[in-house]
Amino acid sequence: MAEVTLVEAVNMALAKAMADDAEVLVFGEDVGLDGGVFRSTDGLLARFGAARVMDTPLAEGLIAGVAVGLAAQGFKPVAEIQFMGFIYPALDQIVSHASRMRNRTRGRLTCPMVMRAPFGGGIRAPEHHSESTEAMFAHIPGLRVVIPSSPSHAYGLLLASIRDPDPVIFLEPKRIYRAVREEVADDGRALPLDSCFTLREGGDVTLVTWGAMTMETLAAAETLADEGIGAEVIDVATLKPLDMDQILTSVQKTGRCVIVHEAALSGGWGAEIAARLAEEGLLSLLAPVQRVTGYDTVMPLLRLEQWYMPSEGRIVAAARRALEYA
Repeated sequence: MAEVTLVEAVNMALAKAMADDAEVLVFGEDVGLDGGVFRSTDGLLARFGAARVMDTPLAEGLIAGVAVGLAAQGFKPVAEIQFMGFIYPALDQIVSHASRMRNRTRGRLTCPMVMRAPFGGGIRAPEHHSESTEAMFAHIPGLRVVIPSSPSHAYGLLLASIRDPDPVIFLEPKRIYRAVREEVADDGRALPLDSCFTLREGGDVTLVTWGAMTMETLAAAETLADEGIGAEVIDVATLKPLDMDQILTSVQKTGRCVIVHEAALSGGWGAEIAARLAEEGLLSLLAPVQRVTGYDTVMPLLRLEQWYMPSEGRIVAAARRALEYA
């Protein structure tokens, strides 16, 4: 079993899906000859040919529109948007057509497409390359929003997304593309969508997060453990539909919750989770829900980027605040 990085696991999943199903197509800017900006599609052109791995113009609206058309005709397109910050020209096709295909045709047609995009900050990139606007897509009925946090999750969740009959926005946390290696069997086994993953068990406070922030959150749990505090870490993984049952079960046990995400505070997906906790789990809460997030400003450039990103220290401090309540 090979030890691979997250970006290598994405490549493995794409290759496996294409080998197993001739209807799976990959296209986007620089995905063919160059193998993608981050090399997530490296080698696919040579293996599967130009009819199935296609470089497109710099036209995100075109990429999304072609994906919708292909999906409606029985193909399984996996379209790449080079950076999440470039996805906005594609919104009309995603929101007006991909998300509505099943409803519009009363189930006669579905839209089995995956829209992949590297997202998030932390790599000292210029403007438009560090967006974390996942909540915007999670708000749209008819879309799944999936975010892996490790190589094994990237492999299994991407395979599940490609096999899903409805559109999936698959966001890849590029800051951890090569941060860790993990043994991943290339066996075609998908992981369940619409489910959270408990990464660490604990009885004192629940830490809820997703994507690259799992690294800081797990590190914070280790620091809290050194203080005798048991932190349970939940990776949301599929933001929409949200597996609220697992989060509620954890909070029933711990009585406290800290939600961590890189996106801006206002309107972030953490607000949805906090609201659901208030509606469905209020009597389990022993303290107000804490949120550790980015700020309500554009992701700053290079020198200030680390001040924007939620840190292990901020997460630990939020957990301590929650534990101050008797």
